[in-house]
Amino acid sequence: MLNLIIVLLTAVSMSAQVTVSGMVSDGHEPLVGANVFILGTIDGCLTDASGRFSFTTTAQGNVTLKATYIGFEDFMLAAEVGDMHDITITMRFHAASIDEVVVLASTYSFGKSDNFKTMDAHGVVMSGNSCGDIIGALQSLPGTQKVGEDGKLYVRGGESNECQTFINGMHVLSPYSTNVEGQAQRGRFSPFLFKGINFSLGGYGGEYGQALSSVLPMETTDVQTSDKVGVSASLVDWNIGGTKAFPRSSLSFNAAYTDMGVYNRLFTDHADWTRPYRKLSTEAQYKVDLSSASMLKSYFGYDLTSVGQHIDDRRLSLVEHNIYANVTMKSNIGRGYSLFAGIANSTLLSNIGDALTLGDHYHNWRNEIHLKMDIRKVFSPSLKMSAGVEDYYRHSEMTYSPYQYNLDHNILAAHIDAQWRLVPRLFLHLSTRAEHSSYNNELALLPRFTLSYIPNQRFQTSIMFGRYSQAAEDDYLARCDKPLSQGIAYHAIFSMQYKNDRLMLRVEPYWKKYRHLPLLAKEQGSTENPFEDLYRSEGYGTSRGVDAFVEYAPANHRLPSLSLAYSYNDSERLYLDYATLRMPYYASRHNLRLSAKYTIGKAIIGVTESYASRRQFSMGKSPHYNSVDLNVTYLLHPKVIVYASLSNVFGRNNIFGYRPDGSSITATRNRFFYIGIFVSLKNNKAYDISNF
Repeated sequence: MLNLIIVLLTAVSMSAQVTVSGMVSDGHEPLVGANVFILGTIDGCLTDASGRFSFTTTAQGNVTLKATYIGFEDFMLAAEVGDMHDITITMRFHAASIDEVVVLASTYSFGKSDNFKTMDAHGVVMSGNSCGDIIGALQSLPGTQKVGEDGKLYVRGGESNECQTFINGMHVLSPYSTNVEGQAQRGRFSPFLFKGINFSLGGYGGEYGQALSSVLPMETTDVQTSDKVGVSASLVDWNIGGTKAFPRSSLSFNAAYTDMGVYNRLFTDHADWTRPYRKLSTEAQYKVDLSSASMLKSYFGYDLTSVGQHIDDRRLSLVEHNIYANVTMKSNIGRGYSLFAGIANSTLLSNIGDALTLGDHYHNWRNEIHLKMDIRKVFSPSLKMSAGVEDYYRHSEMTYSPYQYNLDHNILAAHIDAQWRLVPRLFLHLSTRAEHSSYNNELALLPRFTLSYIPNQRFQTSIMFGRYSQAAEDDYLARCDKPLSQGIAYHAIFSMQYKNDRLMLRVEPYWKKYRHLPLLAKEQGSTENPFEDLYRSEGYGTSRGVDAFVEYAPANHRLPSLSLAYSYNDSERLYLDYATLRMPYYASRHNLRLSAKYTIGKAIIGVTESYASRRQFSMGKSPHYNSVDLNVTYLLHPKVIVYASLSNVFGRNNIFGYRPDGSSITATRNRFFYIGIFVSLKNNKAYDISNF
């Protein structure tokens, strides 16, 4: 009897089940991994390699079948469950609103962003051997070149001054702290100040000007709602930062002091220091929500740097004051319009004793006022536009006895940008920028475009072309027998990129052409005083190559995550004091960086191999650069992080180049050891000023 009951119950159960089956496609190709299920139940499955699905359900009567797939609109079918056999589902591509589209070509992002490569403030601090330096972290990316004697950003065959930094859309005249030769210069700004850092290696839109190679826009955090305090300390620097929150505003600060005196006594180097490197830095920002649609931000930063070194028969003494401040406002003014306005001031004061010869003195004061206004409008899901005007007013004074100059000039610019969804998968970004320079009374027209094909959230490809300009450095503008034209660069970039949960891959070939670079007048030659040389806008050059980036995070957390950044660059220039067209001194044909990161309990261990091929100097080629770096991050307590790093583990004597007298340019020490502790005093996470 019991067996009979079981058989009858089984038969009833089987008779209540219905098989739902069919195929999912985009109208042309089957969609693999689409999710198909009965709404309101757990009955469903994923499509196989042929796009087919089949599952059973106990639902009865009229039900709703739903299918979902990344990049496509959801499919819904209401029908009798018994009729859902061998059905065909054709899914429509999701035509993203123009505001939903993020073109990743030639741009890497740090912070709160959905872009291709992301890293928060802690990631910047703990990245490789960066020791909390934004610039050091960016040098782990492809397209950057290793120039160890100054540590600045050199991008795709371009000079370091061709990369311009912006905070909240406003220009920063000097983003680096100063240092002597053989000591890498660091970025001035704390990564904890910013919610987003977007590093564009080329092909940027009309909003950004006065940059021949790349731009580094950084956006400070918004109004904070909680108080935070954090401190850090190491052998070379001490830092404190925090935020005080008010009902509709917040005040944040960061203060740091760096002193190499103790470190130099513990770990001697090749230099004869008369005064150890010291730097005092302060940063502050005040943010206020003026209304639900308007926000005002203000930022202030000050650095005081000093260092002294005994070189041959002279005692070099360097003191620099670097001040930067800006105020910006963003407001939604209704009917889809938004307004941006800002003002920024940069001041740099440098004094160098025994700069080139015994008893000489170099004094330089540079100032820039940047004014900017933009208006933006979203016209439809397929079109948004922006337009703006800005003015750079620059003043510079230099004295190097018996030579001196006093220079004033301004650059007035306007731009208009349009981002347009042509068809569901194809996006066009058009922009035009115009710049008028007062020092030569010339007008430059700078058209730019990007065409992007984005079939889904994993893959996109873009073609970019643009014309870019930048005024020559003040020292060259002041030393010319006729006004120098702005330097011009043409960018052409083809970008391909793919991303899934485990793998990131990007490949970007590029080509750049330079015109109107400053070139030493041939009939002038070089004089005994370099400040008496005359320059003209007759220099030119090209740069071409390919960048590749791969990052892999294994599903098994017991295996290390890996990344590879490789850059090939073939560049040549005739500019400055070059006698012939040749590869610039700062460019290396091959740059490679391999990184591995492994997690053991509360510790993260990282190892990095960095390689750069030989560089060309008038005295010959330098040897290749190679360094193996180690770093360890350990969570000692929920509020305490310990970070340690050792650069150039094997102590290779890297020669960065040669001086005119034939002597080698090397680092003052072959290895650098850093250990720091980061502590949060008013939160539950270690040094949680990521919303600083």
